[in-house]
Amino acid sequence: MELKEIEKKLAERLKPSRYAHSVGVSETAAKLAVHFGASPEQARLAGLLHDCAREFPVGDLLDIAKKMQIEFTAIEGNAPILLHAYIGAKMLPAAYEVADCAVQQAIYRHTVGGASMTVLDKIIYLADMIEPQRKYPGAAQLRQLAATEALDNVMLAAFNQSLAFVLNQNKVIHPDTVIARNEILLRK
Repeated sequence: MELKEIEKKLAERLKPSRYAHSVGVSETAAKLAVHFGASPEQARLAGLLHDCAREFPVGDLLDIAKKMQIEFTAIEGNAPILLHAYIGAKMLPAAYEVADCAVQQAIYRHTVGGASMTVLDKIIYLADMIEPQRKYPGAAQLRQLAATEALDNVMLAAFNQSLAFVLNQNKVIHPDTVIARNEILLRK
């Protein structure tokens, strides 16, 4: 399926605000890919499709994940919104004719990270946090860091912001985020 066809299909399935966010992530990811030495085409595609499973109501994500035989932990069971990343990655071949494993993995990891993240994984995680529509406290700082710092330095700041948010909400911390953050610190 060509990119224009994917865009049209996605625009039909997502709310307009979610589609606009996906386009913003796609454009941001392509720019980050050029800056950090990854494939802009893969980044654009992964950014566009990163939230493709947000077409489903959050209340349905547990049942959908079970039907798709996606394994998940009690953490995702307690916060089913996280499952949209796993469902989105798994539905790519059938729904959008995308079989690129790197794109699938980047979408799978865009919410909580994971061990041995690739440059593309990091770009999609980061692009989701800094696309132009994001206005939360800290977004501008991450955008500035993305323009001036090494990717792992930006990711460390992004993970720190995510973890601080989760801690302030008194929510469970996903171990994949801790693993991804610790890998960066251990490499330094």
